[in-house]
Amino acid sequence: MDTKDEMGKRALETANIVARLPTVINAFYIENPEVIIQPKAEEIRRQIGAEFIVVGNSESIRYSHSDPSKIGKQMVGGDNDRALINGESYISEATGSLGPSLRGKAPIIGVDGEIIGLVSVGFMMEDIKSIIYNRLLKISIASLGVLLVGIIGGIFLTKNIRKDTMGFEPYEVSDMFRVRDAILSSINEGIIAVDKAGRITLMNNSAKKLTGINSDNDLTIGEVFPDLDRKSIFDSNKQITNSEIVVNNRVVIVNNTPIKKDEQNVGFVISFRDKTEMKELVNTLSEVRKYSEDLRAQTHEYTNKLYVISGLLQLGNYREAIELIQAESKVTENQNKILFEQIKDSTIQAILLGKIGLASENKIELVLDENCYLDNVPKHIQPTQLITVIGNLIDNAIEAVRGTKQGKVIFSATDLGNDLIFEVSNNGEPIPEVVMEKIFKKGFSTKNKEGRGYGLAIVQETMNDLAGDIIVENHPTNGVTFSVFIPKKSNGKGVKYYD
Repeated sequence: MDTKDEMGKRALETANIVARLPTVINAFYIENPEVIIQPKAEEIRRQIGAEFIVVGNSESIRYSHSDPSKIGKQMVGGDNDRALINGESYISEATGSLGPSLRGKAPIIGVDGEIIGLVSVGFMMEDIKSIIYNRLLKISIASLGVLLVGIIGGIFLTKNIRKDTMGFEPYEVSDMFRVRDAILSSINEGIIAVDKAGRITLMNNSAKKLTGINSDNDLTIGEVFPDLDRKSIFDSNKQITNSEIVVNNRVVIVNNTPIKKDEQNVGFVISFRDKTEMKELVNTLSEVRKYSEDLRAQTHEYTNKLYVISGLLQLGNYREAIELIQAESKVTENQNKILFEQIKDSTIQAILLGKIGLASENKIELVLDENCYLDNVPKHIQPTQLITVIGNLIDNAIEAVRGTKQGKVIFSATDLGNDLIFEVSNNGEPIPEVVMEKIFKKGFSTKNKEGRGYGLAIVQETMNDLAGDIIVENHPTNGVTFSVFIPKKSNGKGVKYYD
């Protein structure tokens, strides 16, 4: 339909142009107009590819035609009135001397303003149909070509997509994506995926929590881990294993795994976890084990005393048995008064009970200072931290006087003021000055035994977490006192030495 409309408009435009040509208009005023009009009309017809251009007078007598034998004869079709009578320019379909045609007609206006003739430009309907068919054929061929290219392209695209999805169907990929999200959300370790340029492409909730970052948009790994050398990892295929890196004021344990494509690194996945949580877990397990051993020692010590009392009764030494019971009762009564009336924190009570038994088993006297007074410990101080600090200091003091004649360890506690203050003293040998600066270093010990030198180092780490202070003081005569200050509210941290 568009082709037909286009041909009709071309015929009409040509008819209007020919009708306004001065050469054509002037020819109407000479004796033989066809002599001038026929050559001009044919020239134009050949240029536009029309089937005919007929110029006729007001009586529809032809002055031009593609068949010269029809010049001077009446125009055929009966569709000239609108042009000759009404002076209209229009498109019409009619059957003329050459057959059905699509025509554009325009009136010719004379010098006096009257209609003196008309121009009819026509294209045969058969030719228009042929043009339409050819165009449809070309469009069909082009469409078929595009369709074939699309099919071939679709096949290659499908192969590439299946290659990229590793042979999985789209629904399988979506299922895997949902499972991946669920897994990443469920694990406590921080997971970050990074491309080769160092841009973060994925970050799970645990990673955002540990790093303090709410969004991973347009972030690089260097912004999250400033100490991580991305370039060296890619250049050397270096793999990080249990490295300690500071992020968001936390020490985290970092591992990485490269992402490979065609044996080339295209990125890597970083997993990391909070060292503090791991340390607390290890310390808790360690202190629970110590607590268990201390209770076992206490049980063992009291069992021995019961055997002695039983033996004395069987031998009839009732007075000695009663004296032993009274002496033990007095000691226990004094200790219990301090332990259960003046110290009200159940965790510290449990620690001291176990350590009293351990000291007794080692023939060492563990004395609770009669001036001890301690209310419940503030909630921000964890039981595991108390176990670590007090337990290790008492163990260290017991170790210092083991084998010493009349070895004694004194424990004192108070919560007056802004700090919780714990003191653990022993009457052993003073700490030499050269050793004093090293006692809190991990692995350092004056005992040449494997696996030692960690107790005081753990105490130091815990005190740093609590923002507390440790004072180590040698007595003027004999012995050492470790004084611990734990703020009820954080107010700084450090280690102080006095000699």
